[in-house]
Amino acid sequence: MKFKYLHIGFFIVVSCLWVCIATTYAESSQSSEVEWHQWRGPNRDGVSHETGLLTNWPEGGPKEVWRTSLGDGYSSVSISGGRAYTMYAEGEDEVVVCFDAKTGEEIWRYLDDYRFKNRQGGDGPRSTPTVDGDMVYVFSAYGRLVALDAKTGKELWDYDFTKAFESPIPQHGFSASPVVEGNLLLMEAGGKGDRAIIAFNKENGDIVWNTQDDPPAYSSPITVSIHNVRQAIFFTAEGLVSVSPRDGEVYWRYAWRTSYDVNAATPVFIPPDKVFISSGYDTGAALVHVEESDGKLSVSEMWRSRVMKNHFASSILHEGYLYGFDDGTLKCIEANTGEEQWRKRGFRKGSLIYADGHLIVLGESGNLALVKASHTEYIEVAQTQIFDGRCWTAPSVSGGKLYLRNNEELVCLDLTGTEPQ
Repeated sequence: MKFKYLHIGFFIVVSCLWVCIATTYAESSQSSEVEWHQWRGPNRDGVSHETGLLTNWPEGGPKEVWRTSLGDGYSSVSISGGRAYTMYAEGEDEVVVCFDAKTGEEIWRYLDDYRFKNRQGGDGPRSTPTVDGDMVYVFSAYGRLVALDAKTGKELWDYDFTKAFESPIPQHGFSASPVVEGNLLLMEAGGKGDRAIIAFNKENGDIVWNTQDDPPAYSSPITVSIHNVRQAIFFTAEGLVSVSPRDGEVYWRYAWRTSYDVNAATPVFIPPDKVFISSGYDTGAALVHVEESDGKLSVSEMWRSRVMKNHFASSILHEGYLYGFDDGTLKCIEANTGEEQWRKRGFRKGSLIYADGHLIVLGESGNLALVKASHTEYIEVAQTQIFDGRCWTAPSVSGGKLYLRNNEELVCLDLTGTEPQ
């Protein structure tokens, strides 16, 4: 009898422990899914995996949680660990700022560089902070890469690309956002002497490898697995370059030149083995196919067209279709063929992300729209005016909140339909 009760007690204890572990794991997984810790979100594809977001917007749009003043710049917002990070110009300086994501209260700021001034493209930083655990990596428009303590803003290590690698400053400023791959931080440096692409030890900044001599462009790299081979794909001024994140070995290249070297939009990976690119200045778009034979990778062009000309805003892939801005026209095209499905004007040169079956579209003039992600027709679910003034920064979504900015303000909107805590 005693053994029976002991057995039952042991079963109850084990069951309780299992429930606790499962609950903790679920909470941890949910937390990781809502982090928007870098440029274009968790997978650098502009796609949020959150569900249950508000689609029936009240008059005036989603409820505003907080709003704060900013300055010039196009850095997007990265959200991690309950904090929001971005960059902007203030006076004659460029600063990195960390906010409380729930309240908008400033936690710390870091003086990063001098204010970048560009008559055609506007002033301020272009790159988006990348948060990785306790560290945040930022890249100024003048080419200064800095690793900071994410909690305090303390500088840990830095490089001035123009001095360290003789990197020429692009006409519109350095714009690439850092990407973390394992223990490495990968960057397009555009430096001389095979220092176009550089891998840094993310902890101490030591250079692990460097390769190629491509001039710098404005696009941010992605890391993907194709044919079971891990690859870092860069869109330099000369085209697509796929390299091994481990040692910088070049797997394949695809030539693509755009006027003024403005390859700016981020490449879009189309599983299992295709990559889409697009650029403006009447250049257009292309889909390439990555092939494997006898252990070697190569690439071939599937189609090339002027149907989609992403000037700077990157496209979104959803269920075999690409949504993006053909200069000032929002379009949907079939990914495998490039055939146009529909078009919609009214946003000028806007930007967009995907969340919960919908496109969240921010127009250049501050008009915000919720559009059903349908390839058959343009279906607008809701629209409201969020800002006055030019908006060239892609939205961010994290924890049911939508983060938007222009050159004057940063705003947080509630997409859960509940009162802010």
